[in-house]
Parts: sequence; C-alpha cells; structure tokens
Amino acid sequence: MTTIRAIRGMNDILPDESDRWQYLERTVAEVLASYGYGEIRLPIVEQTALFRRSIGEVTDIVEKEMYSFDDRNGESLTLRPEGTAGCVRAAIQHSLLGTVQRLWYSGPMFRYERPQKGRQRQFHQIGVEVFGVATPEIDAELILMTARLWRELGIDGDVALQLNSIGSVSDRQAYRAALVNYLSGHLDALDEDSQRRLHTNPLRILDSKDPGTRAVLQQAPLLSDYLDEESRADFARVCELLDAASVPYVINTALVRGLDYYNKTVFEWVTDRLGAQGTVCAGGRYDGLVQQLGGKPVPGIGFAMGKERLVLMLEALQAAPLPAAPADVYVVNSGGSAECAAFAALESLRSALPGLRIVQHAGGGSFRSQMKKADKSGARWALIWGDDEVASASVTVKPLREQGEEQVTLPLAEVAAFLQRRRTPDTTTQGN
Repeated sequence: MTTIRAIRGMNDILPDESDRWQYLERTVAEVLASYGYGEIRLPIVEQTALFRRSIGEVTDIVEKEMYSFDDRNGESLTLRPEGTAGCVRAAIQHSLLGTVQRLWYSGPMFRYERPQKGRQRQFHQIGVEVFGVATPEIDAELILMTARLWRELGIDGDVALQLNSIGSVSDRQAYRAALVNYLSGHLDALDEDSQRRLHTNPLRILDSKDPGTRAVLQQAPLLSDYLDEESRADFARVCELLDAASVPYVINTALVRGLDYYNKTVFEWVTDRLGAQGTVCAGGRYDGLVQQLGGKPVPGIGFAMGKERLVLMLEALQAAPLPAAPADVYVVNSGGSAECAAFAALESLRSALPGLRIVQHAGGGSFRSQMKKADKSGARWALIWGDDEVASASVTVKPLREQGEEQVTLPLAEVAAFLQRRRTPDTTTQGN
C-alpha cells in the first residue's frame, strides 16, 4: 500500500520546531498589543472574486498561483493567497470603518509556486492593517513597531529597512508611460518575464533580478521625479519621524508595488541571512483598496511578515530560547491502587501549579524501566507512588537534574509548595 505523504510545499511543523514558532507568535502578539492593535480572525477560504478585484486579473498570483475551486453550488472559492483583501472585506462587511481601526491577523496562506527555503505553497503570515488614518504618522508608527519587534526578537542587527514613495495613482500613470516608452527601446535586452510585463504590469520590472534587465534599468526614469507635492511632503515627514526615533533606513527608488491601489509610502525589511528569500516583512499604503472592494473611500496601510522566514532567522541566529523539555515532572507508579492515587493527586497538583508540565507514565512496566523513561523525558523531578506512599498519603520526590538535592518523601499536601520553591522563572510561561 502506498504511503500517504504531505502535499509538496505544505509542511508539517513538528513539536521540536514549534517552540520557536510559539516564541515568535507570543512576542509578536505582545508587541502589537502594546501599540493598541486588536486581533481579527479571518476565514481561510474566500470568494475568488475578492482576490480578482483586489489583486487584479493580470497578475501572476491570480493567473498562476491561486488554489481555486468550485463548491457544490458552483461558486468559485479560493484558499487565501494573502490576508489584506480578506481583512478589508471583513471591515466593510461588519461596518468597522466608521472609526480608526488597528487590526492584526495570523495564519496560513496558499500559493502554487515552486517550493524552496523560506517559500512554501502553504506559508504562514502575520499581517497588520490600519484603516482611517491618512497622515504619514501612521506610516511611521508601523515601521517603528516592526523595528521594536526585531529588537524584542534579537534580530535587529540582521535586518535593514528599505523605504520609498510611489506617489499617487496619477503620479504612477505618468511614470508608467515614461517607463514603458524607455523600456520599449531596449526590448531585446529584457528578460522574458519583463517583456511579458511591459504592457500589463511594467512597474514590476523594477523588481527584476535578471542582470540584463538590471543593466537596462540603470538609465531608466525614476519614479521619484514624478511625485506630486503632497506625496513628497508625506514621504519627507515619514523620514523625519524615523530620523527622530533613530531608525536607520535606505531609500530604494526601485522599491514599488505592482498593484494600482497602492500609493505613497512602501517599505520592506530585508536580510542577507536567508539567501534569495531576503524580504522578511513588506508593507505600504493602499488608500484606494477599500473603495475598490465596495466600501466608502477610507485610507489604509499595512504590512505582512512571513513566519517561516522569521523562524529560519531565529534558528540561524540562535535568537530564540532553547526548546523546553517536554516535562518538568515525570510520574512513576507501581500500578493498581498506586496508579489511582497518582491520578487523583496529580489533578490537584495541576490546579495548584498552572503551567507545570506533568507527564504521567502510561503503558505499565517495572519501576526500573519507568525511571529510565523519566530520565529520558528531560524532566527535573520524578514523583513516585508505590504501596508505601499510598498507605501514608505521601509521594517520593526524586531529583533527576538537580545537583545537591536529595530524594525525599513528602505528605501530599506539601508537594505543591516544594515544587513551587524550585521552579525556574520561565517554567510558568512555557506552553502558554
């Protein structure tokens, strides 16, 4: 019989990996809460029309990468390829846009592309969206918030901020015409993808990594030369606020977004620790998207960060805490009445010491074999129930890792206090 395996590019996250994921998710949630952002939980499946309207029909995501299917009613549905469109849809549907909204979400996204390090077909993102603030101060807030997150994670020395303004829709229309005119005169030097994009999404050519295309772009018109006064002033204000907060950045005039609803500030945090997949967080202002999806004109801005890439960074930089042992306490018993006594006592112990990881031996076996498993578990303490302990309403506490500690037998009522005095400060937060 053929063994069933996970779908290519959709990976399992095993227990010895998930500690880093939990550390990342916990840290992100704490930082976002400190800035007043509230979590919104969104469906994984949306109507296909949502992404066609937001991302656009002539994009690689819609044309090649979305997982779309017809349900039993013949309605076209799609596994979400990104989170912003769904968040905007929810904000419109639930009438959230009458006041300023600071929102964040987390979860899996899906795109059919070639799996590689840091890029999978099922990948996980944390996204942040703000609705209702048109001024550049909120642009700076998002960037400062990500900078704080990198510091909290201990990776701030290995990420760099790139910043640009892509102006208004009319700015980009004028620039697009100039760019197409210039590139049309160098068509043979462009790579195949850039030739295809020239008349569908020419701004994406600025992202090309092809050496020949990069050489042509050296003399291309600059988008910054086409910005109106409002866009220039807003971008200058963002830079001023970042300078005041001592956040370093590089202005990258090639940093753009290929979708028409984006405008003004765009930014990316990049690293050289992950090879080709160097972007760990990307964001920008999208003041036209809410109206494009059927709402009233409401300004918006947001960013998304890839969990896989951040976890890889934490691993490479050894920035996350070491994985915890599965147990703090391993329970050994002689079966029968001793096992019953242990079950009852342990429920009280779990109530008295929330967060203490207690593993009770299951499957029988001699004391000797159980103690071997207790030692292998990584637990600091073994709790032992035998006939003597049952008769005296006590438990034997055996240290497995502690230097200078002796095995003791304690009344059941004293075990919780004994273990509490010996818990490390981090034990109370493990697994939360």
